[in-house]
Order: sequence, then structure tokens, then C-alpha cells
Amino acid sequence: MTRSSWKRRFALTLSLLCVSVLSTRASAQKESDPAKNLDWQIPNLKKKLPFEKEIPIQFVNSRSPEWAKLPGYWSSAQEQAVDPTTGALVERMVVKLKLPLGLTIPPTVPLENPMTARKWDLGRRLYFDPILSTDNQVACASCHEPTRGFTDQAQFSLGIGGARGGMNAPTVMNSAFHPFQFWDGRASSLEHQAQGPVQNTSEMCADDKVAWRDAVLRVRKNKGYAKEFLDIFGTEPTRDGIAKAIATYERTVLNGNSIQDRAEVVMRKRVVEEEGTDYSVKPADYEVVLKEAIAKKDTAALKALNIDPAKGGDLKKAAEQISHGKALFFGKARCTLCHVGENFTDGQFHNLGVGVKEGKLPAEHIGRIAQLPLGHKNLEMYGAFKTPILRGLVSTAPYMHDGSEKTLEEVIDLYDRGGNANEFLSPKMRDLIAEQKYTQSQASGTPYKGPKVFLFGADKRPIVPFQLHLTKEEKAALVMFMRSLEGEVDPYVMNASKDTTPITR
Repeated sequence: MTRSSWKRRFALTLSLLCVSVLSTRASAQKESDPAKNLDWQIPNLKKKLPFEKEIPIQFVNSRSPEWAKLPGYWSSAQEQAVDPTTGALVERMVVKLKLPLGLTIPPTVPLENPMTARKWDLGRRLYFDPILSTDNQVACASCHEPTRGFTDQAQFSLGIGGARGGMNAPTVMNSAFHPFQFWDGRASSLEHQAQGPVQNTSEMCADDKVAWRDAVLRVRKNKGYAKEFLDIFGTEPTRDGIAKAIATYERTVLNGNSIQDRAEVVMRKRVVEEEGTDYSVKPADYEVVLKEAIAKKDTAALKALNIDPAKGGDLKKAAEQISHGKALFFGKARCTLCHVGENFTDGQFHNLGVGVKEGKLPAEHIGRIAQLPLGHKNLEMYGAFKTPILRGLVSTAPYMHDGSEKTLEEVIDLYDRGGNANEFLSPKMRDLIAEQKYTQSQASGTPYKGPKVFLFGADKRPIVPFQLHLTKEEKAALVMFMRSLEGEVDPYVMNASKDTTPITR
């Protein structure tokens, strides 16, 4: 080969190589271009609804003077606001959400996902629409049905193609208050949680690798949804937008106004009238509320307590039983070790021994520890699952992460025996004094006298479940109090109708 031929071939090879590199770079830029991305996009503000036509949603709690004036859960008003783009003062509609009685702290709303009425309505429709599932048969509402306490009231949910999940579907009610979502806390927000089922082959998809791609494409083909996404987000439908819309809707699924909440109001009014200082609910306060429920024909609240709305029954006895149950809840039964605050949960994770077989936890029951990153593995989280909210209990059976406890009575029995013994049983479920006495007896060679000891691990570590020794009457009273927490969700939020729009209410 001559020198000139070699130079020509080298130049040609270099030229082809440059073309290939440029083509690859252009292709990579195109694939990473947010404007073409199915996951998220940079909004086109010119296509988005103008600021003055957005309808923000604002939570109003009972501590606000405005709360008592609002006619219902969903109310519209006018407000003046400064357009952040133009600086102009504009007047626009605003929706006021009246927090249910008993909830004084509004849910946390991420700055990147402000709540608006149109976004809420989009999220509501997506929640009830099976369009996100591969076979167009499964929706969020399939496993979280409003008339079933936003669960499916099954031990394990039925997903795509008849597949069964491995966890009991937790309720959506008041889930906005959880710092972590899912039983093992693997999602950090409602927005994060909303993305899980779509790519779960036991729930909504046939192929988890392309589940979200296909779901977004299906939504984009729907002209109604495509227009809504442009108005709300200034983008085409995306995974990010879908998650934000559904989370916005779920953030308003709030349960409150229970018999217990109403009794608290009656108690405070009574104490003020008596000029007293004892702010504890008395049996008489519960009786007042129960009589009011009978007069107002509040069927749901009364049936939750097994009280016939028509006949009434012995309301004084029922009131005394609820009061006794509350005293046990905050005392002997030790429920408040984990169930605290307005929603009766610490938002943390505990091992109760649920799922234990012969003292051991199967792989599917190791819980929270599986979600902790390396370098942060905490053995106290082995077999630990999230403390559920106790509002709405009657409508959300069966209970526990595996749905193994069918009734509240069974739940009480589990706690009464101190849970199921295993190597990682939560310290809050254990008789730590008995364990210490056993260790001391072994060291001194003296006989141990106390509750049954279970030995685990190579070092024969003693575990003693803390037994409550509740009587039959105490268990019944405790269940009665828990039933008094049933509450209600606004019917408008539960409405699956495609024709409903919050803007006209």
C-alpha cells in the first residue's frame, strides 16, 4: 500500500469514527432530553394554566377561627394572591378542606407537589381507573376500595391475572400522616408509594421492566388525560406527574369525627361550664355523644359499636365500657407504647412476632431490616413492621401485615400474650425485668422463678414476652374503645364518578 493510499484510508476511518461518535452522542442527548422523557419533563409554562386559574387546596384545622364557619369538608372561596411570575395581584378561587374533628395537624405537602383542585381531580380519576395496569383490569381502588375502608378486606389482594400478593393491603385512610409508606417503610412519601404497584407483577403489571413505560404511553393516548396534564403540569403525561396526582388525591383521604373525637368536644364544653380542671372524658360524655348519634341516625358510628341505630339499647352501659377501654388503652394494656398521637401511631417499626413459625421468622417476614442500607442494619428492625393507624379499624379487617388476625379480639389476644416469641421480639413487647432475673439466676446458679423463658441464638439469649393478663371483660372493653375510633371519610372523596368535579362544589 502506497503512502498516499494509507493516508486516504486513515482519513476515511477517522471520518467514520467521528460520525459514529457524534451520532452516539446525539442519540444519548435525545434519550436524556427531559422534553422527550416518559419519567419526567421540564414544563412548558405557556401551555400550563395561568396562575390566576389554578385553584389551590388549603387545609383548615379546628384551631383556626375559620374552621367552625366552613359548611363542610370541601368549600370554595376567593383569595387575592401575587402571581410569582408577573408580580401582579390577582383574585382566584381557593378550596378550603375542613380537617375532620380529631385531626388538628394537616398532612405535610411536599413543596414540589402543591395541591390544586384540578390535580386532585386528576389523581382521583387515575386512582379509580385501571388504565395503569397491563390488562386494564386493576386500579388503585381495586385493593383500596373506599367502601371497604380503603382496603379490600382480604388477607391478600388479588392482582393482575389472578395473582395474589404477599402482604395485607394497608388502608389509604390517613396514610398522609405516615413518615414511611408500605408495611416495611420502603417508600418515603405518598408520591414514592404510588409508583410501587404499577411495576409489581403481583399487582398491576405483567413485566416490571417496561411497566411504567407502557402505563405512561397508555395515559398519553387518552386525549382527556393528555389535556389535563398540559393544564396542570405543562407537560405530557409522565410517571412523575401521575405519582404526584395520585398522591394529591390520597392526601385528602382523611378519617376523623369518631365517637371518641366527639366525646372530647363534649368533655371540654362540660369542663368549661363546670369551671373544672379535670380534662378527662367521663362515661357521661360518651353517653351524651351516643344519644346524639341516635338522634341524628348516625348508622355508621353506632354499628361500629354494635349498637342498633333503631333500638338504641343500653347506652349508659356502652358508654361505661368505652370509658373503661380507654383507661386500659392508656394504662394496663400498654397500647400507647406504640399507638400515640392523633392517629394512634408512632410511625415506627416493631417486631411483634407476626409470622413466626416455631420461633423463627421466614424470609418474607423479616420486615424493615431488609430496607435499611448497608452500614445501617439494625437488628431491632429484624421482623419489624410499621405501627398502623388505629382510626377506621372496624372497616379495615383483617389485621397485621400478613392479615393473620381476623378480628380485633384476635389482635388483643396477640398483645395479651406478649406477641409471638422470637429472637428479635421488640423490647416493648418483652418482660425485661424477668429476662434480667433469669440471667442473674443462671449466673448465680439459683432457680429461676417467673414467666416462661424462650432461649434463642447460639448464646441462648433469654426472651420473655410481656403478658398483660387481661380479663375477658377488660378485653371486651378495650375492643369497644378501639371501635369508638372508627370515624368517617367525606363521601365526596370516596366518589368514583368520572363526571364529578370539585371545582363546582
